[in-house]
Amino acid sequence: MTIEFPPNTSIDRNALAVLASLPVFNDLDPGTLVAVADQLEWFCLPSGTTLFEQGEEADSLYAVTSGALGAWRRDSSGQSQLIGRIQRGETVGEGALLAGGVRTATVKSIRDSELVRFSKSAFDQLVQIYPSAMLHIARLALRRLEQSQRADHPRPASRSFAILSSGPAADAQEFALVLEHALGRFGKTELFTRDSAAQHTSAWFNEMEARRDFVIFVADAVSSPWARQCIGQADTLILLVDARDEPTPFLSIALAGHDVAESQQVELVIQHKRLVRPGVARRWLQRCPATQHHHIRTIEDVHRLARLLTGNAIGLVLGGGGARGFAHIGVVRALREAGVSIDLCGGTSIGAIIASGVAAEWNHSQLIERYRRTFVRRNPLGDYTLPLISLSTGRRVSRLLQSEIGDIDIEDLALPFFCVSADLVTSNMVVHRSGPLWKYLRASVAIPGILPPVFIDDQILVDGGTANRLPVDVMRGLGRGHVIGVDVGSETSLANCTDVDELSIPARLGLVRSGRAPNILQLLLSAGSISAKRVVAENREQSSILLTPDLEGIDMLDWRAFDRAIDAGYRDTAGRIDEIRDALRVHG
Repeated sequence: MTIEFPPNTSIDRNALAVLASLPVFNDLDPGTLVAVADQLEWFCLPSGTTLFEQGEEADSLYAVTSGALGAWRRDSSGQSQLIGRIQRGETVGEGALLAGGVRTATVKSIRDSELVRFSKSAFDQLVQIYPSAMLHIARLALRRLEQSQRADHPRPASRSFAILSSGPAADAQEFALVLEHALGRFGKTELFTRDSAAQHTSAWFNEMEARRDFVIFVADAVSSPWARQCIGQADTLILLVDARDEPTPFLSIALAGHDVAESQQVELVIQHKRLVRPGVARRWLQRCPATQHHHIRTIEDVHRLARLLTGNAIGLVLGGGGARGFAHIGVVRALREAGVSIDLCGGTSIGAIIASGVAAEWNHSQLIERYRRTFVRRNPLGDYTLPLISLSTGRRVSRLLQSEIGDIDIEDLALPFFCVSADLVTSNMVVHRSGPLWKYLRASVAIPGILPPVFIDDQILVDGGTANRLPVDVMRGLGRGHVIGVDVGSETSLANCTDVDELSIPARLGLVRSGRAPNILQLLLSAGSISAKRVVAENREQSSILLTPDLEGIDMLDWRAFDRAIDAGYRDTAGRIDEIRDALRVHG
């Protein structure tokens, strides 16, 4: 749209056009825009420069006309965490200015940027002329306040990506073309190479990015000027490696002299010929620390990566619940049959065990056979012992997990995966995203009093359900997109049990049947989940869609209800597929 400004305007018309494009001003008439613009200060902020510090007095707000800023907040331990990005057309600093207080975050440029400064007096004048500007800015301030007060701060979504290749075996150009096609499903995407764009300035790149939803920069040698320019322009660095190559510290070489890497997300992408090579991810992660790693074998894996990078992925979180957790197998079958993509998964206790099979991409038959063999044909809690630490020795569970899973690491799973346990030393939840899979699954199911804890380093790990039976918040904190939560409950039918004091001595000893007394396993299972009920309620609310299969009559220790629980999970999920698709905006 062309804006006709009043004649004899002393302010540069290009500057006015930029100002008019900002959402806070896009309803102003040209005359009013000129009056407001006369009160503004325009300036440049080189990449890595601090705009203001947390704790400073607020005397201005700013609008970004090109480039991008990052906002960091210090926690109680003094550690800074990236809580948001401020892109072209957005304002920053409005909350403290409205409240008349101090800055609640440190803001600095993450690439060369141009800004407009509104002093307190200029802002007051703007509001007098254009009252609805106050409403727009107040809404933005409230939205950012709500986001910053969440316990889990998902990283801001990325729009620009730089692909850095570790060597000739990893073909960055070919991979970039496939990724460009995959990102194109979610918005206008363009790919830039050294030949097509190396001669341009940061301002040109900022302009190109403003006109597109996503941009991809393909770097050449990691230490070249073009590679450094790619790194400076990108929200996310994609480290592309070949599984056959020996790990090298090429990230540290690429970032040499680049002091704003803290604002960027780092994704390790490992290309495999067919199958995931065990141990490769761990070796590379030791040399190139990354936010997340991804195994790429097929084009479908690249499409999953695109969903993860853009926050359009679907995460599946499976809750704890003993034998009731077999319903998760039916839920997964129904989702897969309906074409609902599961891009990453996690869980607690039995939910973690089922989710690990999903992350390993076991098909339905494999899930059925492996878990029937582990939990039904062999009672995993049958190796009872003198209860000095627990009723069971735990050796049978460990042996069964090792025999079914093997010695693979969590990092070797095809899909991103996590499981949770609770540390008795610190009384905190522990999230496991790396290390021996069977060992951390064993920790996640170590129900206090029933199975012994798992001792790792200085931690004493027990069942994750004692701290977080449905870790939707952990998945939500990854900021990857929608979350399906599956809560199979923890009911142990204690409501209908008889008071032990009312039973005869023979009945207490189990010599005769008289009423129904709770057994020690049921009591321990129920007691272990009491403290997590508030967390479960909050996590249920955080689910994009919550599935709660009807498992009435199935006890947490009823391993023989394997098939009934699976059928219940399948029927409930299949009956809600349209609702699930609507909630997740999944089509086809």
